[in-house]
Amino acid sequence: MTKQQANWSPYDNNGGTCVAIAGANYCVIAADTRMSTGYSILTRDYSKICKLADKSVMASSGFQADVRALQKVLAARHLIYQHQHNKQMSCPAMAQLLSNTLYYKRFFPYYAFNVLGGLDNEGKGCVFTYDAVGSYERVGYSSQGSGFTLIMPFLDNQLKSPSPLLLPAKDAVTPLSEPEAIDLVKTCFASATERDIYTGDKLEIVVLNADGIRSEYMELRKD
Repeated sequence: MTKQQANWSPYDNNGGTCVAIAGANYCVIAADTRMSTGYSILTRDYSKICKLADKSVMASSGFQADVRALQKVLAARHLIYQHQHNKQMSCPAMAQLLSNTLYYKRFFPYYAFNVLGGLDNEGKGCVFTYDAVGSYERVGYSSQGSGFTLIMPFLDNQLKSPSPLLLPAKDAVTPLSEPEAIDLVKTCFASATERDIYTGDKLEIVVLNADGIRSEYMELRKD
């Protein structure tokens, strides 16, 4: 009789997809609401988007227990910052804090893949994209999660971000208007849902602009 090895992992991948697009005076952050493990759907109505500050919103895929732990740490650190400085963190400052928080845990990482979107100090849209151990980059658009490989080539084709190696440096924001960006995000998810079993059910879209934050929803495939 062959000996069976019992394996246990501290991590799981709950799937789901996140997208963020930065414009001249807005930022669109979107994620689906399906949470899965293996071939089972745990819930069809789980928000992957978290408001960190008035002008910073994070969308996260990966292991949702680690995501929730990360959100709690960031909320606590932001509260300390507010007491010390009597103001909220800017989006670029929050981006650096998120990077430091992830890097601090690099030897037992948070299994979370994040996109951070918001408005910078000039009111321009900004998107920061991360790996699990805190390496980050400011970009015009990004995607993370199980549908990333389907959505990113489509965004590259539609938006053609300028190379960061070009001089003089070009602005990372996309040339789209706010309604065009929202329509593009909806198209991305409708397409990804057809091919990725971990993406679906409902799309949550959060839009940041000078007027504040608003949310909208779109139904996706449920199979």
